[in-house]
Amino acid sequence: MEAGKICYLEIPATDVEVSSAFYAKLFGWKLRTRGDGARAFDDSTGAVSGSWVVGRAPAREPGMLPYVMVEDIDRTLQQAREIGGEIVTPRTALGPGDAFATLRDPAGNLLGIYHGR
Repeated sequence: MEAGKICYLEIPATDVEVSSAFYAKLFGWKLRTRGDGARAFDDSTGAVSGSWVVGRAPAREPGMLPYVMVEDIDRTLQQAREIGGEIVTPRTALGPGDAFATLRDPAGNLLGIYHGR
């Protein structure tokens, strides 16, 4: 056990199938059905898992803001638009090879993407 490591996320969704497909396509998260029947995921590293939760308001405003590592920020932003995401903060350089952006998923949750060297 690695104390202090983030291990699980609950993501608000209005339509679990739409939201789960968005994250699977955009980030390569592996989808599965838990024993209780809920749609769940494991991230591309296998280190973080989670599920989508209906009946909870989307996190539309920045509070705790998760960022997902991506290989190509521009390609990820384009793909996000194509599959129902909305770009909030366009690609912003942080230095040579480093950049971030923020977007909303189909339910309206705000999340960040980051590319580093």
